[in-house]
Amino acid sequence: MSNGSQQSRTAILHMHMSEFWSGDLGLTLVSISLMVLIFVIFPLRQTGLSGRFFFDLVMVTLMISGALVVSQSRIVTIITVAMVVIGAVVLWASRFYPSPFLRHAGSVFSIIILLLYVRIVLLVMFRQGPVSWSRIQGGVCAYLLIGMAWASAFDLVEQIHPGSFHFVSEPTNMDQLTSKLIYFSFATLTTVGFGDVLPVYPFARSLAIAEAIVGQLFPAILIGALVAMAMQARAKS
Repeated sequence: MSNGSQQSRTAILHMHMSEFWSGDLGLTLVSISLMVLIFVIFPLRQTGLSGRFFFDLVMVTLMISGALVVSQSRIVTIITVAMVVIGAVVLWASRFYPSPFLRHAGSVFSIIILLLYVRIVLLVMFRQGPVSWSRIQGGVCAYLLIGMAWASAFDLVEQIHPGSFHFVSEPTNMDQLTSKLIYFSFATLTTVGFGDVLPVYPFARSLAIAEAIVGQLFPAILIGALVAMAMQARAKS
């Protein structure tokens, strides 16, 4: 009897999470959290450690719930959830105990987690159904997550090979370095290139070129896919 009731509660929880992600609310919360992180917390660092912890916790919770809902094999779901939990622990351990090993591991896990998040958002975005505002939000979220993943990659390169980037005003601590590399990542992703941060190490330049290419191709492919979905839905109706 207890097993049956537990299975029933699990099924109800899964149904609520599916409804949460099938509407606009799930991707709306992801969008808001990403924008606050990118445009407020990372550049200004005025909310302090606890402020970032709150939004990190929201992002981790949303990612785990999304991984449990999207259509994928059980093994992939378990691996995704495990990577998110381990990565979050390593990232916060590197914040409190900033040893070189933990910082390198944190950057690696950050790249993996953000790319997994892109996958989850795209799976939610391209689920069955009409083209709606939530799909556009999904595209924006994926684009922002790609920029953050590349910023983590730049951060890892700078940690392994100091001096990979030239800054007009040198960062004085790791928080400033992270903020400057996020700024550089989105300037590269959108091909703005103000020139106040420059990649000088060959691998850093290769990463910057790859990001600029992705920044141009991703919106074009995404728009084409959404138009094709809209036309297909209209033809069926």
